[in-house]
Amino acid sequence: LNINVGGKLFHIACKVVARYPITRLGKLAIYTDPTKKMQLCDDYSVQKNEYFFDRDPSIFYYIFHFYRSGVLWIMDEMCPSNFVEEIEYWGIHLKYSQRCCRILFEEKQDELSEYLKIQKELEAELEPLETAEQFEGKCLGQFRKMIWNLIENPYSSVPAKIIAVMSSFFVLISIVGMTLSTVEEMKHKTGKKWMEQLEMICAIFFTSEYLMRLISSSSFKKFLRAALNAVDLVAILPFYIQILFENLDEGDTLYHEELHKMENVSKLGKVLKLIKLMRIFRILKLARHSTGLRAFGFTMRQCYQQVCCLLLFIAMGVFTFSALMHSVEHDVPGTNFTSIPYAWWWAAVSLSTVGYGDTVPDTVLGRMVAFGCISFGIILNGMPISILYNKFSDYYAKLKAHE
Repeated sequence: LNINVGGKLFHIACKVVARYPITRLGKLAIYTDPTKKMQLCDDYSVQKNEYFFDRDPSIFYYIFHFYRSGVLWIMDEMCPSNFVEEIEYWGIHLKYSQRCCRILFEEKQDELSEYLKIQKELEAELEPLETAEQFEGKCLGQFRKMIWNLIENPYSSVPAKIIAVMSSFFVLISIVGMTLSTVEEMKHKTGKKWMEQLEMICAIFFTSEYLMRLISSSSFKKFLRAALNAVDLVAILPFYIQILFENLDEGDTLYHEELHKMENVSKLGKVLKLIKLMRIFRILKLARHSTGLRAFGFTMRQCYQQVCCLLLFIAMGVFTFSALMHSVEHDVPGTNFTSIPYAWWWAAVSLSTVGYGDTVPDTVLGRMVAFGCISFGIILNGMPISILYNKFSDYYAKLKAHE
């Protein structure tokens, strides 16, 4: 057989390739019908009796070697996708390669697939829900496009940048206001009034921002499914729920007896405290304009298996060392290790290497168990940190590059 692959000429005996009849060249050797042979190649030269294939000649060297030796060699520098595409064209299975080469090649394939998957997800992370082209032909398309650029695309104009900065500024102001409202000196009438006014201004800004995003959205369902839009909704709901409960509270004072009214006020007070606490989620709004927060969230999503594994090891360590500590310390007079659940706190603090010192062992055996617990905690904490940090820095750099 005279084979021309991409301009490189190869000569191989028909009986050699006929040993592999399911491959392309094997079929070329055993077929007698010229029409079937022409279907296997790209061109044929009658004068030279030469079959032409418009394929990569550099990879065909390994195919050529396979027919002569029966072993498919795989070099590390090859692109896995390109190599698989070529051997599938020639009809050669990866099983003909050596086991060591095949294992390394499959690992490289998995790494490449994982890399491409992460690249795709990173691009989707920065891809906006809407694009400027989606507003064409829509009702008030130009107006909605202008609103969309103003709210969602900070790099489109100076006013858009100002709104993005204002959004982050109001988030910080809201968090600071919520924090100061718990200070005793700010709970008097004047301070409380200032905090309420500040909260009202922030709520009005967040509501306006949310409504503008809703107006500029081309799909209501798609808008509600977006995670960042859900965060925006959670940021403004506590303010209106608080107003609603306060109005209900005032209505109750008109129709209920004093005792029942006090019980109701107490219940409403607990609910209001919980609702006010929900305002802390406003800090998540910073993720809309913060690459670092997005990279952190992306890292947690990609490394959830490692994080879950770490939590499992911590739980195992807490249960194991708390049981050991209780078994050696429960007979000591005045000990705090009266039961295994009471020893959980000590085990968790020791595993995290924080060591508050509020609960300590008194016996030699107890101190040996404590040393083992601390040593296990140091090893456990050191294992995933480098993996998580390396992935975070890698994802952060890629997100910045995509931006």
